[in-house]
Amino acid sequence: MPTDDASKPLIVGISGASGAIYGIRLLEILKEAGIETHLIITRAAQVTLAAETDLKVSDVEKLASVVLSNQDIGAACSSGSFATRGMVVAPCSVKTLSEIAVCPGGNLLSRAADVTLKERRRLVLLLRETPLHLGHIRSMQAATEAGAIIYPPVPAFYTRPSSLQDMVDHTIGRVLDLFGIDAKLASRWAGVRSRNRT
Repeated sequence: MPTDDASKPLIVGISGASGAIYGIRLLEILKEAGIETHLIITRAAQVTLAAETDLKVSDVEKLASVVLSNQDIGAACSSGSFATRGMVVAPCSVKTLSEIAVCPGGNLLSRAADVTLKERRRLVLLLRETPLHLGHIRSMQAATEAGAIIYPPVPAFYTRPSSLQDMVDHTIGRVLDLFGIDAKLASRWAGVRSRNRT
């Protein structure tokens, strides 16, 4: 993945699954890094945002460079001719995953994801669902076969996180690694140092 073209925006989708904090923190980090973001928030995500945080939709929108309506299927990112770094959906609901897997393109989020895949750009889906049934797994398989990366935000405990923020930051850091962006958030595994035995 190219790492030096800061002029290309990263598309950020926030769907209605639990875990709005992942999308919010992603936007915060990208804004701090000076990376342009184009934000799509679904209607269900707005409901989840109110349930999980004290933020208003307008607070989240202020973190993005460009805010797009999920109904605006004529937005720039609905065309492959619009160059981007790729797209992250954080969090990604099963509904959104399923739409991406079958390519209906009925709203901007799923259309932008479809464009990302057809242009062979990176698409990362932070799927937030558990447990999974066979339909979920088949949708994950179909999305993966199309080129998406399924990235359930599973915390890493080797980092010995002391807070929820630590766990979120590590996940976001690893997601950004996939785009060649080192946000200095992820603790790097250096291997287990074994003791010398005599």
